[in-house]
Amino acid sequence: MAEILTIQGLSKRYGAVQALDQLSINVPQGSIYGLLGPNGSGKTTTLGIVLDVINPSGGSFQWFGQPASKSTKRRIGALLETPNFYPYLTGEENLRISADVKGVDHSRIPATLETVGLGKRRNDKFKGYSLGMKQRLAIGAALLGDPEVLVLDEPTNGLDPEGIAEVRQLILDIAAQGKTILLASHLLDEVEKVCTHMAVLRSGKLKAQGPVSSILATNDLIFINGGAPVEQLLQIARLLPFVTQAHQVNQQVQITLQEGIQSSELNRAFFAQGVALGQLVVRKRSLESQFLEIIKAEHA
Repeated sequence: MAEILTIQGLSKRYGAVQALDQLSINVPQGSIYGLLGPNGSGKTTTLGIVLDVINPSGGSFQWFGQPASKSTKRRIGALLETPNFYPYLTGEENLRISADVKGVDHSRIPATLETVGLGKRRNDKFKGYSLGMKQRLAIGAALLGDPEVLVLDEPTNGLDPEGIAEVRQLILDIAAQGKTILLASHLLDEVEKVCTHMAVLRSGKLKAQGPVSSILATNDLIFINGGAPVEQLLQIARLLPFVTQAHQVNQQVQITLQEGIQSSELNRAFFAQGVALGQLVVRKRSLESQFLEIIKAEHA
């Protein structure tokens, strides 16, 4: 898969603050790539640099295999902050102004309004739009030039649950048209539900990157008790070849199995040792718990 954006050793320092520290990531063509991290992790700084509005202190980046230029910028649509639309103008009238600023023909506006789900509300004044509609119009403004890549900074920030759902679906719909999307977010749920690839940042440093499915591929946690003392359960678990981790948590044993091993096999293995487990509970490891493990790791 071709790389749309390649970032190599990117750094940015503001006085004594190292906002970005030797960041290197690759954004595949056709992906929805999420930059995930807490506030102050360097996400917005990264987007500002690759959009050529912030000068890096070191490192380099390439769009479409080329240094940033007027030609590459024409292939990118971006929303770093919500545009200042005119409240007493309609959605369509506001997009006409945006199109004039971008040098885009007005013929693109009807299709763009349909794409962002505002075709039927194009003649309504902007001040009457919900927060979700306002954000969709802003994304529409970024789409006016029919860019190959869409860059979004915290696209669901400040929205209510309905607005978040609307913008999430819009991002998926846009990606389905073959566009590559690069977005920054501190919302774990957003990245999990929308993105195909992700990079986790903390204090300007890269902690993990890759397909979301691989970063979140950590096996489920299994909790067992009953049938024998906890100490005996722990001893048996640690002797089983398909158990990768086992330790005591209160009066239970927490177990992680090798990839592809089912909890039923664990149950059978204990039964073969003469132990009929009183309880076996499988818990999905949440994105939140894995995210916290990643950003707290000293070396990633």
